[in-house]
Formats: sequence, C-alpha cells, structure tokens
Amino acid sequence: MKRAFVTGVTGYIGGSIAEGLLKQGLSVVGIVRRAADGERVAARGIEPVVGGLEDGALLARLAREADVTINTADSDHRGAIEALVGALKGTGKTLVHTSGSSIVADEALGEASGRAFEESTPFTPVPLKRSRVAIDQLVRDSAREGIRSIVVCPTMIYGSGLGVKRDSVQVPVLIQESLRRQAGVHLGAGLNVWSNVHIEDLVELYQLVIDKAEPGSFFFAENGEAALKDIATAISRMQGWEGKTFRWELPDAIQALGEDMAKYALASNSRVRAVEGKKLGWRPRHTSLLQDIESGSYREAFGPASR
Repeated sequence: MKRAFVTGVTGYIGGSIAEGLLKQGLSVVGIVRRAADGERVAARGIEPVVGGLEDGALLARLAREADVTINTADSDHRGAIEALVGALKGTGKTLVHTSGSSIVADEALGEASGRAFEESTPFTPVPLKRSRVAIDQLVRDSAREGIRSIVVCPTMIYGSGLGVKRDSVQVPVLIQESLRRQAGVHLGAGLNVWSNVHIEDLVELYQLVIDKAEPGSFFFAENGEAALKDIATAISRMQGWEGKTFRWELPDAIQALGEDMAKYALASNSRVRAVEGKKLGWRPRHTSLLQDIESGSYREAFGPASR
C-alpha cells in the first residue's frame, strides 16, 4: 500500500485531499498540533503524528517514509519546504506543494482588470507575495535534484470540505461580515474578479497530478470566475436581503481583517486559466460558486435556517 504524508490534515484543503487519498486506497499520515486533533483525524482513518512545521527533523523523517508528500499547511513557510526538499533529494519521490493564486493578485482595491494568467504567463508579484513565489520556484527547481516536485495553485476554493474542517476561507469571511451589516459585503466597488474552484474538483486535480504530472510542473486550479460584488449579491439573496449590498471601504476592511486578507484576498483581481490541468485530463464538474452560495452548501451552513 502506498503511503502519503499530508501536512494540514486538520485544514480545509489538506483534510479533503487526505479523504480522497484514503478512498484511493493509500494510507495517510499527517501532523497535528494537539492530541485532540489527532483523535479527530484518526477517527477518519488518518495516522496522526503530533508536531508542527517548525520541526524540520520530523517533517524530513515522515517525508522519507512516505511515497508521496503533500504540503497544504502553509504556502509561506519556507523552513518547512526546505526540510521536505532536503529530505527528498535524490529519492525520485513525489512532493506536491500548495500555493495560492494571490501570487498574481494586483492592487486594484476593488476595481476590475482585464488580465488573466495561464501557467506560462509571466507576472510580477506584489511585494507581499514575492516570498511565496520564491518558495514555489524552490519547489519546482528541486526537480533538478531528483525530486518529482509539483506545485498546485488553487484559486478561491468553495464548497463543503471533505475532512474535519468543512468551511473554506474567503467566502465565509464575506458571509460573516455581511451578517454584521445585514447586507452582502464587497470591498470598494467590488468589480474585482477572482477565479474559483470547487473543493471536490480540486481534490481530483491533486489525485491527477500525483499520478501523471511531470517533475517541476505548475498547475492553476480554476473552473470559472466571479466578481466580488456578484458574490456579495449572492450572499444577500441567500440571507433573504433581496440583493442588498454594502460597500466596505478599504481602510476599514484592512483594519478589521489585515492587509493580506482585505487587500489581496478580497479586493484584488486574481484571474487565471487552468491550461495545464486540462492537458492532463482534469475535467472539473462544478461550475457555479454563486449558485453554491445562493442554494447550495453555503446556504446550508450559513443561511437563515442554520441559525
């Protein structure tokens, strides 16, 4: 039986990927910070090991013992990636690192942009994202050192998680802020657009790249896009506010959420095209973030009937 080591198994992405790997017949081991978290993932068939990303020796050992290593815990933790790369040099084993499409985010502050990026499109990251781009490149370059290294770069992920954590990140933040104001929230004009992908389709992409991707490859994960004002309107309709929205000014949003979340996750444009995944045969099935908000998993989790 093939063995997978997954960081972030208590998280939204990592827990969902782990579930998919278990269904494929792999054994899965994951690090957890607390014994209580270990009990939760063990109940789902995952072997827990108590530790953290700061424990480079532990990461190295678990990676060497596995056939496949998947990092989903932190896109920006260079020390963890250096430990994994150092452990896997010359082994030919698979290392999949999870990035995020805010690497191509702009400083539009809620305004629109016509730019969209394929995997091969050159771009210059905003200063806050340079270190993440450097980590992505470190992983890809490790292919020259005997590692089957791959980077997967999800966009705005939506849908109910398959593991212990059910909720995504960006959409629930917008829903909670909307509930405080009784209107769907967007930052600035809300004309900015993010590509998106359903969590189940994302899990299928990971499975596909594990099976087929070339060393050093990079994959955007997306299947559609939506403007943030349209997301705000969908939230409003889901809550029964008849499409009422609220313009949240950037300084106030940054003060409440921090610069990274407000400026680059919710007020930027991050429009990409998943060209390389489609070449591998990835065929995402879920097509509408807005529908999932209005009448799908978000309505079930956050709609009026949930309170």
